[in-house]
Amino acid sequence: MPDPDFAAFEAEALAEGFDEVLERVWAPGTVLAEHTHPFAVKAVLVQGEMHLEVGAETQHLRPGDRFSLPAGLPHAERYGPEGAIYWVARRNPAGGG
Repeated sequence: MPDPDFAAFEAEALAEGFDEVLERVWAPGTVLAEHTHPFAVKAVLVQGEMHLEVGAETQHLRPGDRFSLPAGLPHAERYGPEGAIYWVARRNPAGGG
């Protein structure tokens, strides 16, 4: 797999209609209980590990893995013992962002 490149991820996301692209850094062992977002997301994990829970399904994500979520989908997040970093693109609702 080629080295991750934030500029390339950002360009790809903006070309796909996402309007906000940023890096998120999570502390080791962070747990986010079930929640929703008013925006759609697509992301790529670049460091650490993450468990993404949607309903009864859990994805164990490692560097290079991608995920996406539509706006309003309930989900929970757990981060590994080394924390995690991912790049995320958001598609905010009209008038948002």
